[in-house]
Amino acid sequence: MQALSFLKPLMTISKTALVCALMAMLLTSCFRLGEQIEPQVNYTVEERYLKNLPSSFSPLTESERKSSWGSEYLIAKHFAKELDLYRAITTYKRALILLSNPQNPRYGEMEYDIFLSYYLGKRYADALNFYTQSELVHTDYQFKAYHDLLVILYECYLKEDDQQHAGAIFYLLAKNYPETAEKIKVSTALTVGDLAYLKASHFSQDQEINGMITHFNQHKKSVHKAQLLNACLPGAGYLYVGQKQSALTAFLLNGLFIYSSYAFFHKGFTAAGIITLSFESGWYFGGIYGAGEAAKIYNERLYENIAYPYLSKKNLFPVLMLKTSF
Repeated sequence: MQALSFLKPLMTISKTALVCALMAMLLTSCFRLGEQIEPQVNYTVEERYLKNLPSSFSPLTESERKSSWGSEYLIAKHFAKELDLYRAITTYKRALILLSNPQNPRYGEMEYDIFLSYYLGKRYADALNFYTQSELVHTDYQFKAYHDLLVILYECYLKEDDQQHAGAIFYLLAKNYPETAEKIKVSTALTVGDLAYLKASHFSQDQEINGMITHFNQHKKSVHKAQLLNACLPGAGYLYVGQKQSALTAFLLNGLFIYSSYAFFHKGFTAAGIITLSFESGWYFGGIYGAGEAAKIYNERLYENIAYPYLSKKNLFPVLMLKTSF
């Protein structure tokens, strides 16, 4: 009888461990993240690059330069070329107020420069908001900066996750500028990390793109594996993705709470044991999710480091497709 009573706590612990293991397997699937990456592959344009592009519009005439709006226009253009975009936008708007004639071709030109300034400043929502309230909505292929206008609109809608309008703009690009539309296709796929599309399309014949995909697949981390490892041994999932400090912290915290829970239950402090176990549950299952998120972030950074050089070298960032500047 004494031997049986001695084994009871061990049997209880074994049952508890079994239940915890089953719950871990169940909740790992509940906390499971997808393998789809959401990279942030961005390009910041440099001043010297813009200065090497020709202006979209003809210089002001002598009489235009002497006008009040003409003076503001010239100052605004100076700010814009130096990428002092806030002051450029403000000064362009002052020029528009002084000109006060939407029928004047210069009015549309200045509106485009404001739109371009918002875009270069990565204020995509502001750019779209300004566009929809401007005379630019009525422009067509005869507008001198029409190509660049479409490219900018496409990226702005894409950044704002407006797929419907982005698709409409892409249709106009394909109709008027098929070469640019083709570059936009591969640019979009590479920027958002749509590897499935790249594999299925004719872009898979590009040896560099193929090499990028192969390198990524060889070095990426499995989100599900990271979660499963962390479910089996807290901290193991973080160690798998190279986060040694997080792995050690997770292991020590979970170990401390597990031991404390066991000690409380063993000594008969049931309430304290339940409270401590509830804290441990939060650390444990939060660690499972966190390990998966860490693997996902690892893959995104890996992909960004692979895709960025290719996009830069091939001028596939939309801003590098612009043919004109201020």
